[in-house]
Amino acid sequence: MIQTVATKPFDDQKPGTSGLRKKVRIFQQPHYAENFVQSVFDSLEGYEGQTLVVGGDGRYLNREVIQIVLKIAAANGFGRVLVGQGGILSTPAASHLIRSSGAFGGLVLSASHNPGGPDEDFGIKYNVSNGGPAPEKVTDAIYARTLAIDSYRILEAGDVDIDTLGASRLGDMTVEVVDPVAGYAGLMESLFDFAAIRAMIAEGFTLSFDSMSAVTGPYAVEIFEKRLGAPAGTVRNATPLPDFGHHHPDPNLVHAKALYDRMMAAHAPDFGAASDGDGDRNLIIGRHCYVTPSDSLAVLAANAHLAPGYSGGLKGIARSMPTSGAADRVAEKLGIPLYETPTGWKFFGNLLDAGMATICGEESAGTGSDHVREKDGIWAVLLWLNILAVRRQSAAQIMTEHWATYGRNYYARHDYEGVAKDKADALMAALRGKLEALPGTANSGGTVKSADDFAYTDPTDQSVSHNQGVRVLFEDGSRVVFRLSGTGTEGATLRVYIERYVGADGDLALETGEALAPLVKAAQEVADISGFTGMDRPSVIT
Repeated sequence: MIQTVATKPFDDQKPGTSGLRKKVRIFQQPHYAENFVQSVFDSLEGYEGQTLVVGGDGRYLNREVIQIVLKIAAANGFGRVLVGQGGILSTPAASHLIRSSGAFGGLVLSASHNPGGPDEDFGIKYNVSNGGPAPEKVTDAIYARTLAIDSYRILEAGDVDIDTLGASRLGDMTVEVVDPVAGYAGLMESLFDFAAIRAMIAEGFTLSFDSMSAVTGPYAVEIFEKRLGAPAGTVRNATPLPDFGHHHPDPNLVHAKALYDRMMAAHAPDFGAASDGDGDRNLIIGRHCYVTPSDSLAVLAANAHLAPGYSGGLKGIARSMPTSGAADRVAEKLGIPLYETPTGWKFFGNLLDAGMATICGEESAGTGSDHVREKDGIWAVLLWLNILAVRRQSAAQIMTEHWATYGRNYYARHDYEGVAKDKADALMAALRGKLEALPGTANSGGTVKSADDFAYTDPTDQSVSHNQGVRVLFEDGSRVVFRLSGTGTEGATLRVYIERYVGADGDLALETGEALAPLVKAAQEVADISGFTGMDRPSVIT
């Protein structure tokens, strides 16, 4: 029986750069999740009888919200829902399933790299039929509906068994529980030379992959251990846990320190990698060689032709504005376009759909290609392994040769987390207020050449996105970028991106902190970070 339940709007359901993210206790409020799911469906047209994909990263509340989604979907007229077994679907696997099944769209239940547990974070994101995050016009419509909603429709029924593969009925709707790994693993095998990677591993190449007790565990075990022949135990923290083992599933040098320490030890494996809560980010560390996400994007783009899926070359490269310019020099050498977009994978999706780009990346450890419409952590690791298997060099040797060819972009990101929102907003407002006066002034970083608030005109539809981050560019090509993150659930996170380019004939062996020290000081001078935030050092440096 379909019930129409009276409700009242919540005023805090505005989706961020990747869906709605809040604390679990917020989502546990009566009607909260129901309101948002119904608002998503109310903002769409033509889904009656169509297929919806649902799954998440296994974090706390995942299973409960899946049941809510199923019952609301049944009440609203969807014909079929595909659910990952146990409620599990990595974000890139969900994107692939949407695309391969011809689904109308999908709901991905995740807060990505944010921590999980009863006192931590949860999230819901709507992906459209191309498998990518909903564009702004859709998320704006969803938000507008959340402010006006007065009822939701839900099927009165028992919970669906989401642990047993196969189909069942929920009202007039079919619920099909699918293997969350098989289709995605098959896609990876079609893109990369698994035989070459398998041979390299058989000859003694060692790999360590940390799934961080998050969603990629089952995917990594199937691909790295079963299909590529790496020894059992190669994948660490392989069981997805609702609280990620009390760890923060963000693959950076702070939260993946165990992997970093392993890779810097005397008898380190040849190659190390990690992925995050929902499987869309990656961390790459060779033996005694950390690879920044920006450098990884550039190396993958420069060498992608070595993998079967990209042997025909790239149509273009896209990077988010805060990502370093390392990929720009690769695009120039390859004679292909380079697109600089705002942060958010939805901007890449337009370029990928239009056939204008093949590989995309963000400095926040997200890299991917046109095989899906999301960033993809395991994809990035497999492309690295394919390159290593063909070139028969270490990650450190590949990085050294890359810098000798293209020069080096010394780069770091300083995150100031948990800043009071009014203080963070005041800092950005003050920065924007001084943009016109900055050019020509000098500080510890040198003379400012230009300063602006990045705006982007999408070449596919001419839509314009304003206020995407403040850029301060220096005469020597260095830059400092300031923006507020859209992925947190409490307070604000100020991200400061610091970059200095050194040509191939310069000093390519500096320690990153040493190379960037003057620009770090300049960032403080320009923005008065400590004055606004009360913090004398970043929470995290990556």
